[in-house]
Amino acid sequence: MSHPHPELPLPPPLAEGGLRLVALGGLGEIGRNMTVFEYDGRLLIVDCGVLFPEPDQPGVDLILPDFRYLEGRFDLIDAVVLTHAHEDHIGALPYLLRERADIPLIGSRLTLALVRSKLTEHRLIPVVNEVAEGTRQQVGPFDLEFLSVNHSIPDALAVAIRTPAGLILHTGDFKMDQLPMDRRLTDIGGFARLGADGVDLLMSDSTNAEMPGFVVSEREIAPVLDQVFAGAEKRVIVACFASHVHRVQQVLDAAEKHGRKVAFVGRSMVRNMGVARDLGYLRVPGGMLVDMREAEEMRPQDVVLISTGSQGEPMSALSRMAGRDHPIRIAEGDTVILASSLIPGNETAVYRVINGLTRLGARVVHKGSSLVHVSGHAHAGELLFVLNVTKPGNFMPIHGEWRHLRAHARLAALSGVPEHNIVIADDGVVVDLVDGQAKISGSVPCGYVYVDGLSVGEVTDEQLKDRRILGEEGFVSVVIVLDSTSGKMVAQPEIHARGSGIDEAAFREVRPRIEEALARAAAEGITDAYQIQQLVRRAVGRWVSDHYRRRPMIIPVVVEV
Repeated sequence: MSHPHPELPLPPPLAEGGLRLVALGGLGEIGRNMTVFEYDGRLLIVDCGVLFPEPDQPGVDLILPDFRYLEGRFDLIDAVVLTHAHEDHIGALPYLLRERADIPLIGSRLTLALVRSKLTEHRLIPVVNEVAEGTRQQVGPFDLEFLSVNHSIPDALAVAIRTPAGLILHTGDFKMDQLPMDRRLTDIGGFARLGADGVDLLMSDSTNAEMPGFVVSEREIAPVLDQVFAGAEKRVIVACFASHVHRVQQVLDAAEKHGRKVAFVGRSMVRNMGVARDLGYLRVPGGMLVDMREAEEMRPQDVVLISTGSQGEPMSALSRMAGRDHPIRIAEGDTVILASSLIPGNETAVYRVINGLTRLGARVVHKGSSLVHVSGHAHAGELLFVLNVTKPGNFMPIHGEWRHLRAHARLAALSGVPEHNIVIADDGVVVDLVDGQAKISGSVPCGYVYVDGLSVGEVTDEQLKDRRILGEEGFVSVVIVLDSTSGKMVAQPEIHARGSGIDEAAFREVRPRIEEALARAAAEGITDAYQIQQLVRRAVGRWVSDHYRRRPMIIPVVVEV
């Protein structure tokens, strides 16, 4: 964990009548979205998500927002507003609720149902407050209004936050599909009404700010799926996000049309679709669903499997199928549809899975070859539309990497927001809205909190660096046995290497260097074990670098007898 902005001081006390907001995640990255709003000593949180690790973070399961800013103030939190139920917006809730279990969670019907299901696995029973679009609710000093938005999961909400300091509109993740699957439109009329009232600060989704035009409608996918199903010889395996109810509905509709039965594969897929079906968000024709054992007994041309693993996650069902490590065996003539976009950083893993499936004889259909997925995030045309109807006094791009935030800021400037009223912030940067002006007032310590198995926050960046070295360069251990009285070696150094690419027989050449270094140390009266370890590390390190151009981790062990 780190202080990412040493050039910014800690913020001064919040001015009377002002509103303070601090993003603890979600700025400069796609994931772990969490923003804290403070007014009159009370706190409101919008979203509490996780970030998934990249290949250079070995062993890490999840990355959490940094809760240090909230230490000693958890009792001041009036509620957590959840815009929708994607993991990058709800995944860190179990860890926040460990700090205070009775923080009220505010969200839509489906969002709270999926959250409850998730928290059950953590043995947590949340305090929930279900809301619907078009409603308002007072929570402490925060007057909240909820508006419907399209996204790649049903029941997503934007939230307008009113305080005496001003009106903030937080869009959450959204797009403006004019023909959504559930006919639930983004409430542009509500956005325009808020704009007429006077939006003091617009905080808007930036993920696709670099993409021109408008997002293609979800309905465009149905005929493509129909065509793929019509040409499929054997099984059809569809991989998508376990929360994408609309995509699963389209697959179910195509399966019904082509006389196929459907089985869900993957725990999160089974869990989420069960919740969506129970609440009426997913329409499943009678007799269509079968379990995996039934599916395995049926003719391949009668089966559709809907699976997790569209991002190439190593332990997901699809990755294991590609690696022949799953009960479902990919066979010649199977069709695999990757019905999702690539999350930045996952490209290599996804293409590895595609190649593995293709090698086994499957036909792989993905976004690069067919329209089997459309994004859940607004393109530049839609973002400009929102800027124009809300006419914000101040603008702050959220939910995106730096290139996305900058691109969205340019759109805001083009739409007429004054440059000095556009705030581009990073995680931990404190933004105050005072007298109608949003300004950066400082920063607070804010870094990555790693979840590794059962440990939370115990893995450091230094330890990750060690893991990368071990994974890329291997290690060399050197065991030295010294006489505790004279400091001289009792026996020759014992050297072992793993993963370094160095034959242990080659270490015969380095032993004289170690003996020379230790003899010098003994002559100079150096008997401290740590100093001796450093001498050995330098001697071996220099030799390995000179002969192999490698930098393995060198672990000297000094034993005194």
